[in-house]
Amino acid sequence: MSDEKNFILDVDNLSIYYGNFQAVKDVSFHVKAGEIFGLLGPNGAGKTSTLSAIDGLLKPHSGIIVVAGYNTKEKPLYAKASMGIQLQSTNFQPELTVEEIIELFAGIYGVDLSKQKLDKLISENNLQESRNKKFGQLSGGQQQRVSLSLCVLHDPKLLLLDEPTTGLDPQSRRQLWERMEAMREKGHGILLTTHSMEEAEAVCDRIAIIDHGKIIEIGVPQTLIDKHRNDPEVIAVSRKGKITLEDVFIGLTGREVRV
Repeated sequence: MSDEKNFILDVDNLSIYYGNFQAVKDVSFHVKAGEIFGLLGPNGAGKTSTLSAIDGLLKPHSGIIVVAGYNTKEKPLYAKASMGIQLQSTNFQPELTVEEIIELFAGIYGVDLSKQKLDKLISENNLQESRNKKFGQLSGGQQQRVSLSLCVLHDPKLLLLDEPTTGLDPQSRRQLWERMEAMREKGHGILLTTHSMEEAEAVCDRIAIIDHGKIIEIGVPQTLIDKHRNDPEVIAVSRKGKITLEDVFIGLTGREVRV
């Protein structure tokens, strides 16, 4: 196993079964402090199962997960307290205002939220004009920013972001990218799942490509592009003349549409 003291997240030989079906097969990777790590894969590849095991929603068959130095089996509460989680679709009480939701979650996390801290959190997430609006009145981008603000409320060392920009317009997506980069600069380790190769190339320091439950590549996006740019499968799917991360992804995982 890797020396977990060097990493915010260390996943070692993770295996997950649903009945007799093995959804995740001996998956290993790590996320460093100040790193955005992308987990990419087609539908059904094992991304969500891996994320669910890390955040404690799913019990793995075998393997070790260490978050901020805490083994999730031995010290699950400490590991959980070291994580901030943003799911793909998060619903809050639509009649509550942004301020009320943040104050509610501050109470749940046991965070002493002064007026100054509240103002800073709202400003950092570009929610000044929305702070007194009800959650149900917010746009998709505003709702995502609320969710992200709650994710970092207790200053966790690891952030798990599951398809955080799905359904957002280009402006909202870019704003979230900038927010993720700002969190990286503060030393947070970020594990990001996404179907957007553009997003992975733009914000991820490293990526892992998972398919049929196995990690098939890990590395810096540009390094993986350079490594596979002359693969016949990658050249065959390239349509722009320039090899992209999406070309490499499809070349490695196949053209078949997953459901």
